[in-house]
Amino acid sequence: MFYIEKSEQLADKVHQMWVRAPHVAHHALAGQFVIFRIDEKGERIPLTISAVDGDAIRVIFMAIGKTTTHLASLKSGDSIRDVAGPLGKPSEMGTYGTCVLVGGGVGSANLPIIARAAKAAGNRVIGIIGARNASLIIVENEMRSVCDEFFLATDDGSRGFHGFAADVLKQVMAKERVDRVWIIGPAIMMKVTSEATRAAGIRTLVSLNPIMVDGTGMCGSCRVMVDGMTKFACVDGPEFDAHKVDFNVLMQRLRMYQPEEKESLERYQAHVCACRGGEHHG
Repeated sequence: MFYIEKSEQLADKVHQMWVRAPHVAHHALAGQFVIFRIDEKGERIPLTISAVDGDAIRVIFMAIGKTTTHLASLKSGDSIRDVAGPLGKPSEMGTYGTCVLVGGGVGSANLPIIARAAKAAGNRVIGIIGARNASLIIVENEMRSVCDEFFLATDDGSRGFHGFAADVLKQVMAKERVDRVWIIGPAIMMKVTSEATRAAGIRTLVSLNPIMVDGTGMCGSCRVMVDGMTKFACVDGPEFDAHKVDFNVLMQRLRMYQPEEKESLERYQAHVCACRGGEHHG
């Protein structure tokens, strides 16, 4: 069993959880992920490692389906049945010069650990976080503390630049040389934002989070198309060259099981309500 040291809500449906998992914490590198299974009958879900502290790892996730909603309900002192990892290849890291890290929504959670690795490798690091509005901004203080420069963008202009993270990236590129870019966020955000660097020929990496089951390359569920070839995100990634990823195929596959996911969430919510009703009447 893996004990939850801390669990809290950061924004609407966005939760942070520190889990004691020494075997993961002692070997985890930026860009890698874990697979959680809450209980013996639970679904296996991949979550990126966003920080490490001693024997504990941190994951930040959005409660949108049955399993993440269940996970969000767990508190400090509760436990998780299985934590497998670290999985996937670490972030491609070296001394490049100026690195720009762009996060969208909950994907921003994965930037601080990469920013620290980039700084440790001797790079100048610029951070950009985009969100729909000010209430959905996360890890701002962490990014400010590690980055040489940091920018915020909100769709509605409630904080920082009024517009998209891609617009801020273009502004940064217009005023200085950029040697490497990471973009992490929703698939459509990564697709659009990565176009900003294509013409300039700047190597741009995205972290993909497709449907995944075993995390070891055996099931094939996480296959993505990169440079016209089939790759498995769990063992070949999760980072890939953004300019070679077929985002249309990725988004199509992400939508494959939406009806089943909706039904599963509704059943879970009905079960929780029934249990609460029983407790109340008891």
